[in-house]
Formats: sequence, structure tokens, C-alpha cells
Amino acid sequence: MQPMPLTRLRPIEHLTQVDQIENRLEEYLKEGHFKPGDYLPKEVEIARALGVSRTAVREALSRFKTLGIIESRKNRGMMLTRPDVLGNLQRVLDPKLLDGETMRDMFEMRLVIEIGLAHFVFLRKTLEDIERLEDIATQEEQSNDRIERLRLDVEFHAQLYRMSGNDTIIRFQNMLNPIFDIVDKVHASRKDLHPPSHRATHRDLIQELQHGNPSGFRNKMESHLWYFLDKM
Repeated sequence: MQPMPLTRLRPIEHLTQVDQIENRLEEYLKEGHFKPGDYLPKEVEIARALGVSRTAVREALSRFKTLGIIESRKNRGMMLTRPDVLGNLQRVLDPKLLDGETMRDMFEMRLVIEIGLAHFVFLRKTLEDIERLEDIATQEEQSNDRIERLRLDVEFHAQLYRMSGNDTIIRFQNMLNPIFDIVDKVHASRKDLHPPSHRATHRDLIQELQHGNPSGFRNKMESHLWYFLDKM
């Protein structure tokens, strides 16, 4: 029997006191079933329970505040809040701060979301939504300006996101627009990609929304995004 590789051994963790306090507080919040709106014990009480200084406790709590998990209320103490799920991600989601691999991963995540929107778009579409898509598609077809057509392309897809009715997805799409623009330019310059015999257009997507079904719309969307999906 071959011995287990040493790489399977987990390295010894060297945590600072503040790291340990943060971990203990996280366990305390979970095990205590704290919910947004619940107040935490005072700093001095936490410090006494953990046997550490208030300064160390305050530093650990500041990390939770940075993440939007807790906030201080004047004369009332610290309250657990509903965290802004995308807030911290938005701070770093800048093409200038991300490497190529991370940008590719984030962009692929957007493709998965965009193709997967089909069910919710069909469930929540309205006549006004379809009319808005038709208006955008008509403007795009009549425009000879590349920049304007690119703007209308972004607006068409943004409208689909709005039709999903999911505020988190809509916000995520807005955050990823700069990455989408960069990858779009890279793919537009590639000569080794060959479109399918019929690449679905925005007009085809509208027709599927009007007369088709979620599965057909999903297939049309994959065809529409072929140049991103192929050799990504």
C-alpha cells in the first residue's frame, strides 16, 4: 500500500488574535441564529467573554462592518444587518485590477446567467417589454454607426436582464459591462472564428419570445453568443 502523499496534509494555520476573534464571532452569530435587526453584545462583554482586549475585539468587528454584516447604531450598539452581497465585489470588479484569467472566469459566469435567463424572461415578460426590444432592434438595424450599434446591443441585453425581474442579476450585469466590452473587442478582432450557418439575431430572439418557448429561446441565445462560447 502506497503512503498518502504529503501534499494531502493541511498546513498548520497561524492565526493572529484578531483572526481568531473574528472566527469565534462568526461561529457565535451562526450558532446563536442571529438575524438582521438583532443586536450584538457590547464590546466590553465580548472582550470579557473571550479574555481579550477591547481593542482587539473592535478591530475584529471593524472587519464585519467593512463587509456590511454589522453596523453601529448611536446609543444602541451594534446591529446585524442585511449585507450588500455585491457591494465588496463591485469595489474590485474593475478590468484594470483583474488579471486575464479572472476576467475570463467572470465573463463566462455572465454567459451562463444570460443563457439561463430564458425561463424568468418568459415568465415575467410583458407586451411593453417586447415593444421595447423591438424598438431597440429597429434602431440597431437602421444604424450604420458601429459605436451606436454597440450601445444598442448592450441596451438590448440589458432589457432582457430587466425583464428577468431579479434585481441582483440586473446589478451584476451592470457591474460586468466593462468586462463585456473588453472581451467583445478581443473576439471581434479574431479571424479564426467561423459563425454558424445562421447566427440568431436580436430579431430572432424577439420572435422566439413572442411565439416560442423557454427552451427555444435558450437555444437561440446560445446561437447568438456563438463567438463568445466558441473557443472561449
